[in-house]
Amino acid sequence: MRLPAFLVPFLGLWGVVTQAAVQCLNRSQATKGRPEHARTLGAFAVTAHLTPAGAGRRPPALRRCWLCLPGADAPALAAAGASGADVLIQELEDFTPPELRPQARALAAELYGRWRAAGRIAAVRINPLETEGYTDLAAVMRGRPDVVLMSKVADPQQVAALDREVSRLEQALAIPAGSTELVPNVESALGILHAFAIAKASPRITGVMGSTEDMAADLGAPRSKAGIELAYARQRLHFECTAANVLTVDCPYTFADLEGCASDARYARQLGYVAKSAVNAAHVATINGVLTPSHAEVEEASALVAAFEVARAAGKERGRLGDLMIEVPTYVSAKRLLARARAFGVEGA
Repeated sequence: MRLPAFLVPFLGLWGVVTQAAVQCLNRSQATKGRPEHARTLGAFAVTAHLTPAGAGRRPPALRRCWLCLPGADAPALAAAGASGADVLIQELEDFTPPELRPQARALAAELYGRWRAAGRIAAVRINPLETEGYTDLAAVMRGRPDVVLMSKVADPQQVAALDREVSRLEQALAIPAGSTELVPNVESALGILHAFAIAKASPRITGVMGSTEDMAADLGAPRSKAGIELAYARQRLHFECTAANVLTVDCPYTFADLEGCASDARYARQLGYVAKSAVNAAHVATINGVLTPSHAEVEEASALVAAFEVARAAGKERGRLGDLMIEVPTYVSAKRLLARARAFGVEGA
């Protein structure tokens, strides 16, 4: 028998949305009084190690679109709060020419607070520590970013060094210890090979982000809209990070068309991703739409859950809906999808 395609992304940890995650989005009424729900979905592990300063943020598994923005473009940064992206990233590497980086760093002090006030996760993507990363951090940490991403991570020792410097700056700036999340950006074949170790290199890590252009360049592969040249890297990165219990953020679709963006996001979801980066604000709504359970998916998942529970109540080992024989993994995946849909306020969940 074949699992319904819409449930495939919800088999792994990052399809899970627990009662704690729902409460974090002020939707706790959907799951109150449902102990069997908690048993089915388990603990929301990634938020467990965050300090109280970080625990109230949108949980990592509910951060769908991560929008990268030119670091020195003040109008674009100011408008980003209304983009709909769950995570806004001030990009200090390739999106900001070296001569504009001092200007971009100066914007950080007030920028992240405005983004948080708009209900977004405030993030910054710095250069590797081996180049301008220390200078970037010294400036941007004054703005207290929720998340620090670092580009071109290929070795877990890079993450360890980043953790040490962030810890030092938290102490120096009276930022709650451990409240700054880290998301390494893996952009090379070597980084893919070390992805599990990178994802486990710091307790601050709440995600790992993939790469499009740099990855293709490292592989010596011509770029295409279909992205077949990146297929293995995307699947392998998600595989490694799922094993490490860390969110994987898919690489961006770097062409302009919305149809191609939607197709690329659906492919990512089929691989199991529930988060995707973007470099074009026009893509945000498309990505969010693909990564949010639809009404049709909610209806089918509800029917699967009901059919299985009726069968179990009758003493049967599995249920049936049409030609589908519903076993425990299918039932659990449907429950996860419904929990995720509730967290996003999808009607009928």
